[in-house]
Amino acid sequence: MTVAQTVNIAAALKSSAEAHPDKVALIIATARDKDGTIHYVQHRFAELQMACQILSAGLQQVGIQRGTRTVLMAKPSFEFFALMFAMFQSGIVPVLIDPGMGLKNLKVCLEEAEPEAFVGISKAHVARVALGWGRKTLKTCVTVGRKLGWSGYTLQDIQQRGQAQPQTTLADTRADETAALLFTSGSTGVPKGVVYSHGNFAAQIAFLRQSFDLADDEVDLATFPPFALFDPALGMTSVVPWMDPTRPADVDPKAIFDAIERFKVTHMFGSPALLNTISRAGVSTGQQLPSLRRVLSAGAPVPYQVLDRMRQMLAPGVQTLTPYGATECLPISVIGSAEILDETRHQTETGAGVCIGRPVHGLEVQIIPVSDTPIADWAEVTLVKAGEIGEIVVKGPNVTRLYFNRPAATELAKIKDADGSVRHRMGDLGYFDAQGRLWFCGRKAHRIITERETLYADACEAVFNTHPDVYRTGLVSVSQQGQVRPVLCVELESESRRSRDQIRLELLDIGARYRQTRNIRTFLFLSKLPVDIRHNAKIFREELALTAKKELSR
Repeated sequence: MTVAQTVNIAAALKSSAEAHPDKVALIIATARDKDGTIHYVQHRFAELQMACQILSAGLQQVGIQRGTRTVLMAKPSFEFFALMFAMFQSGIVPVLIDPGMGLKNLKVCLEEAEPEAFVGISKAHVARVALGWGRKTLKTCVTVGRKLGWSGYTLQDIQQRGQAQPQTTLADTRADETAALLFTSGSTGVPKGVVYSHGNFAAQIAFLRQSFDLADDEVDLATFPPFALFDPALGMTSVVPWMDPTRPADVDPKAIFDAIERFKVTHMFGSPALLNTISRAGVSTGQQLPSLRRVLSAGAPVPYQVLDRMRQMLAPGVQTLTPYGATECLPISVIGSAEILDETRHQTETGAGVCIGRPVHGLEVQIIPVSDTPIADWAEVTLVKAGEIGEIVVKGPNVTRLYFNRPAATELAKIKDADGSVRHRMGDLGYFDAQGRLWFCGRKAHRIITERETLYADACEAVFNTHPDVYRTGLVSVSQQGQVRPVLCVELESESRRSRDQIRLELLDIGARYRQTRNIRTFLFLSKLPVDIRHNAKIFREELALTAKKELSR
C-alpha cells in the first residue's frame, strides 16, 4: 500500500524562510505625505514565517482548523500575506471574494461558500453584520483592526494565543485536498467559487517559474494581491505599491514609478487598464524603467498601442508578456510583445483574433466543436480540424476539478478523462495556426448568431479598435422584430473631438473591408463601457447588451 505524498503550498514559504531568513519578503506602502512622498514598511522572510506559525496556532485554538472554510477580507498588507499562509499551513481553506463585485453578488457568493469563519477588516465586518452575510453558517469571527460591538476575536487575540506555542509543522495535506476557494470575476454571470487543491497551487508555482524564468533574486511589483501571493512561495520580494487594487485604471503612475525605481523592481504584473494608464504617462514624460526584466499583463487582450508604449519605457529586449489563463487554470499559454507588435498584431487587425501564444510545457490544449451542452466523457469528443474555430479545452496539474456548490456549472465546464483527470472547457473560442500558436476569438457566451453568420466578439472588435479615435469597443446583439442585430458599442479616446457622425462613417468603411465585420452596421457611442472590477479591462457584455437594447428602443 502506497502512502499519498504530503503537498502543502505553505512548504514553499517555509523553504524560502529557511534558506534566506534575513531576505526582505514584503515591502508595503503604508502612507503618503501631502508632498507625494510615499512611506514603506519592510518585513523579512523569517518575520513572515514566524507570523504564519503564530497565527496558525492561534486560529486553531479558536476553532478555525483544517478544512474550515474561512472568508478572508483584508487589504494588501503584512497581515493579509501572513493570514493566507497561516491558513495554508494549517489546512484551513481561505475563501477569497473580490469586494468590488457588488453587494448582491457578494451575498450570493458568501451563501454558496457556506463559510464557517470570517476574518476581515472592521469595514468588512460592518457589512457582514448589516447585510447578514453568512448568518446561517458562521461560527467564528476574527477582526483585523477594531472590533465594534460584534462577537468574536481580534487579530491581537489570535496572536496572543499562538505566541506561547507557534505551529511549526505543516498540515499533512494531500495534492487533491482543498486548499482555497477563489471566486471568478463573473464576466458571464454570477461569480463562481473555484475549488483549488494544494496540488493545483504547487503546479501553478512550477509553471510560473518555468514559463517566465523566475529567479529567487527577483523583486515583484504586486499590483494585484492574489497574484502576489505566489511571491513568497517563489522566494521573491514583493512590493505592494500605493494604490487601490480594485481600481487599477485610476492608479497614480508616479506611485508605480516610485516603487519600481526605489526598490529596483525586476518583475511586474499589471492589468491592461493599469498599463494603459502608466504607459501614457511614462511616454509623455520620457520615463524609463531599466530595472524591469519582464512585465506581465492578463485579464483581457492588451491593446497593441499599450504594448508599444510599454516597449518605449523598457530596456532593449525586455518584453511585456501576456499569459492566457483563467481562475480555473493559470497559466495556459504565453506570448511576448515582440511577436505581437512585429507580426500577429497585423492579423488581429484584420479579424483573425488575438494570438495568445504557445501552450506552456506540460499542459495539453485542444480545440473541440462549439457546444452549449455538457460533455460527460472525453471519449465522446471529436476534435475540430486544424485552423477551425472551436472551444479551448485544457488538461494539466494546474486545472481545477470543480466549482463549489455549483454542480450544474461543473457539469458544463468539466470533462472526465480516462485516466481519472478532468479537462476544463474554457468557455473561450479559438483555434491553432500552422505554427502551433493559439488564437483567441471571444467568449462562447458572447458569440452572436445571426441569420447570415456567427460573429466572434473579440475578433470583430479588434478590427474597429484600429480607428485612432476609438479607445475600445464591445460587440453585443439586440433582438428586434424576431431578428438578431449585431451592435458595436464604442468608447472613444478621451481627447477625441471629432464628429461622431464622421467617425461612424469611417467605422462603416473599416468594417466593410473584412468578411467578419462587413455586416456590422449599427454603432452606439457611449461615454464608458462597463468593465470588471478585478482588472478594469474585461467588458461586461451582458450589461452592455441591456444598455444597447434600451438606447436603440428610444
